[in-house]
Amino acid sequence: MSSVAVIDYGMGNLHSIAKALQHAAPDVSVTVTADALAILQADRVVFPGVGAIRDCMHALKQAGLDEVIQTVAKTKPLLGICLGMQALLTDSAENGHNLCLNIFSGHVVRFPEDLHDHEGTRLKIPHMGWNQVRQNRHALWQGIPQDSRFYFVHSYYAQPDDASIVAATTDYPEPFACALAQDNVFAVQFHPEKSQAVGLQLLNNFLHWDV
Repeated sequence: MSSVAVIDYGMGNLHSIAKALQHAAPDVSVTVTADALAILQADRVVFPGVGAIRDCMHALKQAGLDEVIQTVAKTKPLLGICLGMQALLTDSAENGHNLCLNIFSGHVVRFPEDLHDHEGTRLKIPHMGWNQVRQNRHALWQGIPQDSRFYFVHSYYAQPDDASIVAATTDYPEPFACALAQDNVFAVQFHPEKSQAVGLQLLNNFLHWDV
């Protein structure tokens, strides 16, 4: 049986993502763990997260999981979700300057405070709720219609240095990268576990991704 490890570093609704993974692919063994060996032995790894990047990086380093994630990124399929995506970038501007894992070269920046749509209506920060995702070609979009809606909750977003790793964009109101892909690493800003059928399809695609 194929296995997936969900990294537990003390931040995020891990029950929700674990339940969604098991529902998406009942033939896959799902383990929520902070144990480095268990993570390294799993066939695939999911790196979720919510909250502040400074707390995230501190928790990862305290547990030695920063190096584990960097090893996983070189060896097996890795899925970053929300804060887990942002932590894969070089650094984040959230509450100052925070060094991240530098798996994707680029930066995490905040939406402007005075944000308006093209009709002049003020947009709220955080960007919260359902929004369309415009896909670029990748295996993990299989079976998901173009412009499907996924669920977002975030005030910061990724700006990768290399536009070729952008796997999808979303408008708020201008396009921003909501999915990044490089080799065996895929990361999304939205929450697939909260995105109903299309989210489950993405998780199923990841759990059967033959990199």
